[in-house]
Formats: sequence, structure tokens, C-alpha cells
Amino acid sequence: MKKNVFVSTGFFKKDKQINILKNFINNNIKSIEFSGGKYINQKQINEIKLLNNKKLKIRIHNYFPPPKSKFVINLASKNKTIVIKSIRQIKKSILLARELNDKFFSFHAGFRFDPMPEHLGSKLKKIKLIDKNLAENIFLKNLILLNNFAKKNNIKLLIENNVINKKNFKIFGENPLLLTKPDEIINFFKKLPNNIGFLLDVGHLKVSSKTEKFDLKIAMLKLNNIVTGYHLSENNGLEDQNKNFSNKVWFLQFLKKNLNYYTLEIYKTNLDKIYKTKVMIENFLNKKI
Repeated sequence: MKKNVFVSTGFFKKDKQINILKNFINNNIKSIEFSGGKYINQKQINEIKLLNNKKLKIRIHNYFPPPKSKFVINLASKNKTIVIKSIRQIKKSILLARELNDKFFSFHAGFRFDPMPEHLGSKLKKIKLIDKNLAENIFLKNLILLNNFAKKNNIKLLIENNVINKKNFKIFGENPLLLTKPDEIINFFKKLPNNIGFLLDVGHLKVSSKTEKFDLKIAMLKLNNIVTGYHLSENNGLEDQNKNFSNKVWFLQFLKKNLNYYTLEIYKTNLDKIYKTKVMIENFLNKKI
């Protein structure tokens, strides 16, 4: 089967969702992964559903559909209110993924504290961390619960590796996030049901490798044993910059070609350049280069 690369709406989320969709279509991008953005009501969701057809493929990730009141999904939280809100949000996303005729819903691994929405993707604020083993156990318990719901709706859950940079590691004096190192990720996935897959964000892995001092290429080879899909972007190794890339990018040689989940998460460039990268990756996956 011909491999198809999706493009994330992450950089364009300040516009209305339906306008983003039409803009992508006008730029010949018809495999789209919605991620976050402005709150949308049921009417707007229905407009997106109407455009979803055999020629257009829509996938959703993390905070989609966007909640009315922003919060950070954290299935590893000790705060029962946050866990309930997180489970409710993810169930809503699972149902939407089913309605869009997709097979996946992906979201980020948990945290050892409860960050505020404005802290994500930037400098974190130091908060007391809960024990790592406790956080993992809470995360595991909630994932198994959600997996039962996902299976009933024929959706496969994918968990994405977190990214830890040196600034945030220094603030806490340790890693406040779950699932950033290859061995940690592999050991955690051994405990999970088969219906839960691993979404490898190569940009996250590159930054985390610099912070936690593990070999990036060896990590890719290890994680490829459990990978279900990829988020693709480039950065300087210090920050998750979501940069565009060429066919000389470090991770290209490691990409498995037999998966059904590839998404470009590229920011700060235009759709024409993103489309060219999409074609390049598709040609690579389909053995044309």
C-alpha cells in the first residue's frame, strides 16, 4: 500500500479550523493531522466531517477537538479532577477519530506534576514532583482504562515521547517528565496492552538525547523495535523547534517504511515548502528515492 504522509496543523492553529482545512486543501495537502487550536463547537466539527472523504484524510492528535477551557492533559496526575478531565477529553477525541474513519488517536506521555497550558513548549515553572514510579503506575492504570474504551471503538491509542531540554532539567534538578529516554520507554511499553502503540517524535528524541546524554542513533534503532508511527521535524538539539528539513536529515535513514502513521510537524514556514517535504518523504517511503 502506498504510504501517505500527514501534515500537522500545529503551526496554523490561530485561525479557524475550517479555514485551516480549506487552506491546506488549496495547497494540495489532503492528509491533515489536526492538533490543538481554537475551541470549536459541534457545528464546526460537522463542517470538517462533511469535507472528510476518500480524497481527504483527517487525523487528530492530542488537544483535538480543543476544549473550551484550556488545561493540560495528564494521565499521570495525582489530582483526580485533572485525571477525570483528561480521560473525558481523550474519550471525546477517540469518538471523533472513529467518526472521521481513522484508526488512531495519539497524545503525549504524562508528567510528574501538573503544568499550566502556557508553560507547555516553553520554560516550565518549578513545582514539587511526585515520585516517578508512582506517576508511571497512575499513567499505566489510566491508559489501560482508556484502552478498553478505544478498543470498543476500533481506535488504536498512540503515546508520544515527551521532550526534556537542558533548561527545564536544570529548573527541577531532575526529569519532571515521563517517557523521554529509550530504555524507559521500552520498559514502560512492555507493561501495556498490544492495542497501545508508540508514536516516536524524532525532534523530541534529539533534544532529549542532548539533555540526558544518550546516543541518538542507537536510541532510534532501539525504539524502532516498538514504534507504531512518527512525528517528523528537525531542530538544533537544544529546543524543539519544529524546523523543516531536507533529504539529508539525520533520521531519514532510520525510518521504518512499513508503518501507517507519518506526520510532518513543521512550523514557521509556508505550506508550499511543507508540501515539498511531504512529497520527498512519501517518495522515500515508496522507494522512489
